[in-house]
Amino acid sequence: MEVVAVDIGGTHARFAIAEVAEGRVVSMSETMKQKVAEHSSLQLAWQAYGEAIGRPLPRAAAIGLASPINGDLIKLTNNPWIIRPQLIPERLGADTWTLVNDFEAIGHAVAQLGDDSFEHLCGPQTTLPDRGSITVCGPGTGLGVAQVFRHKGGYDIIATEGGHVDFAPLDEIEDAIVKRLRKAHNRVSTERVVAGPGIVAIYETLAEIEGKPVLARDNLAVWDLALEAKDSLAMAALDRFCLSLGAVAGDLALTHGPKGVVIAGGLGLRLKDHLLQSGFGERFVAKGRFRNLMSSIPVKLITHPEPGLYGAAAAFAQEHAQ
Repeated sequence: MEVVAVDIGGTHARFAIAEVAEGRVVSMSETMKQKVAEHSSLQLAWQAYGEAIGRPLPRAAAIGLASPINGDLIKLTNNPWIIRPQLIPERLGADTWTLVNDFEAIGHAVAQLGDDSFEHLCGPQTTLPDRGSITVCGPGTGLGVAQVFRHKGGYDIIATEGGHVDFAPLDEIEDAIVKRLRKAHNRVSTERVVAGPGIVAIYETLAEIEGKPVLARDNLAVWDLALEAKDSLAMAALDRFCLSLGAVAGDLALTHGPKGVVIAGGLGLRLKDHLLQSGFGERFVAKGRFRNLMSSIPVKLITHPEPGLYGAAAAFAQEHAQ
């Protein structure tokens, strides 16, 4: 069965045609990425995709959204689009559909992809467990969090909003980052620090500490400077970002009690080399009396190029398995 797989984030919407059978993804077409800002609704982006590939779209939709999935009106967290599930047949021409949180979709990808779709970051050099809980988290426009629970009968995915728990600073630099963010947001969640836009607050805080001018730069500019090693302050902000992400991932692991952790998200794959060389792993295990427990957890990076799309299709396959 063919299905239109869609992964809608805060910045981009991705589309592909997936073939699903017996509860699993069989194949996926080439991905088309569209900027959310270039369309005023999902319907218009959907139509643009159909025009681009030059064929009638399947009457089935697998949609991952960067938002909680509840109620008759879904407002995306970092995206102006509004989704009304009851209007999907009329607006998208779909007879069957599945709506999932974007990281719930990635959870399905983690559950169905093979070991070759993951790279080891820290902890024991073992594969992800075939029984028990796996925490999935990752930075993009926001910070996504989900939980995969594997059991004898298959697996279940628990969608969460773990990216919106309070950020816990661990040293004076993070105290200063939180102080800066609190002026703008009052309550500082983990997403304010370890999601893509958070690099700006880190960068500006480090500039202030160093006594340097605080230049007005957006997060894309700071990320480019950091990842291309063009600015020492931006590179220091990247190092701090990786440290903080390690601490947050460890906190989520303690909360979920998992047997494994997977880092994903729009930034996850871009940060691969930096995570391996940074203090991410040390911060992950630095949980006081639970250090030995944390050291027993394998932490992986998902390397599939489109886990959100793949996972949305996998969620559809599970819900409509025949």
